[in-house]
Amino acid sequence: MTVVLRREEMPAWSRYIQDICGVHLDDSKGYLLETRLGSLLVEVNASSFSELVQKAKADRTTRLRNKIIEAITTNETSFFRDSAPFDLLRHKLIPDLIDKRSSNGGRVTLRIWSAACSTGQEAYSTGIVLKELLGDLSRYDIRILGTDISNKVVAHASYGEYNRLEVERGLSPDAVARHFIRSGDRWKIRDEIRAMASFRTMNLLEPFSFPTPFDIIFCRNVAIYFTDPDRTRLFQNLAKCLAKDGGLIIGATESISGFCQELEPKRYLRSVFYQRKQ
Repeated sequence: MTVVLRREEMPAWSRYIQDICGVHLDDSKGYLLETRLGSLLVEVNASSFSELVQKAKADRTTRLRNKIIEAITTNETSFFRDSAPFDLLRHKLIPDLIDKRSSNGGRVTLRIWSAACSTGQEAYSTGIVLKELLGDLSRYDIRILGTDISNKVVAHASYGEYNRLEVERGLSPDAVARHFIRSGDRWKIRDEIRAMASFRTMNLLEPFSFPTPFDIIFCRNVAIYFTDPDRTRLFQNLAKCLAKDGGLIIGATESISGFCQELEPKRYLRSVFYQRKQ
């Protein structure tokens, strides 16, 4: 028998989901919880959604909490998803940064962060751009960090292996041949690109800091799920982690206006990115 989420159960779920992953669900999203969490009711033998949320809060292993996060968060991604940000990387941000860093002499350092990286396609797309643009990567000190709130997708990203459907979404056959090694019906990113990237689990609404600032930060299509106070907190924290001449790239439908005074928009061709105010 299908268990229905009762109207009076929604406020507790809305608070819980926002607490554990920042996603804001209003009263109209009860169907989403029913659809995505229905199987968990059976798995943990919960007779109602109220019992499920109580079990999740009481689970000291956090396994049930992690399963709820994985069910609720959206992990839609692909290689070179929305081509404009990667054109921006290739033709504007990376060349400008390389020019500035090269003038100092020595090995050029680049630090890039893919926040909410999902299964890693954004981070590896960035690595592919760098490889194609710079050629011999041994001349550079490049680190790409990918983070996501879901342990499951971080594990997928860390392995760097994809099925046919995943590599065909956004990559030409030539790009697949150049940057992946086929193993049966799977394709694994080549070691030269994989070596640039590291991945770890991270909640963007918890306090965070890094030892060195990032030259480029991707945080696309994340803030659209947050409340306005959480968007303010997120963008202000990202601004603190951005190098003075670095660039922040957010989703095409997102805006920082009204949420962070430390950043200002810059335009290049059909793209908008953000830099710290000088």
